[in-house]
Amino acid sequence: MRVLMADDERVLADMVAEGLRRLSMAVDVVYDGDSALERLAVNRYDVAVLDRDMPGQTGDEVCRWIAGSDTGTRVLLLTAAAGIRQRVEGLGLGADDYLTKPFAFAELVARLQALSRRSAPALPPVLEQDGIVLDVTRHTAARDGLVLALSPKEYAVLHVLMRAGSRVVSAEDLLEQAWDEHTDPFTNTVRTTVMTLRRKLGDPPVIHTIPRVGYRLGA
Repeated sequence: MRVLMADDERVLADMVAEGLRRLSMAVDVVYDGDSALERLAVNRYDVAVLDRDMPGQTGDEVCRWIAGSDTGTRVLLLTAAAGIRQRVEGLGLGADDYLTKPFAFAELVARLQALSRRSAPALPPVLEQDGIVLDVTRHTAARDGLVLALSPKEYAVLHVLMRAGSRVVSAEDLLEQAWDEHTDPFTNTVRTTVMTLRRKLGDPPVIHTIPRVGYRLGA
């Protein structure tokens, strides 16, 4: 999952982003609405977490822009206003969900996972293929009943490949979906991560390299 975190409370935004990255999510962080719109114009996000009261373009205005676009990005609005009227207004802007501050990190994660599952086609919380079981809710992976000790990025890459089924995923798509914007696009981090993931998955190999095209999961 790739997430845009937009909140002018910098400490909160950075802490949430770090927590989500430990759960294998790729997170870009901005602190105002103008920067959020810039990122949304060039990157594809599964979910945008927007504080309603940001400087520049407000979270409400960013939400309206997303709702009127064809990005497919889901919106989770954050606000300190907990009244019913404020929640109704937020959902009326086109938001998919609403969370009031202060909030529990675990609840934020659960809501993000639920929003991600609303993508088309909808994906189940547990993915299975070629003996591999990926439980997105529990953030666990196993093959043939043996639990895999994966790094956050290895888990993210496996998740992207399993979502694709038997389709080929390019290195560029892996980079976009599993890494944030600060990753050097010319680095060999994708190839290195796939190599270590392939080794941890064991034999028989299930990740296949398609020369000059990308990677495919399948026995």
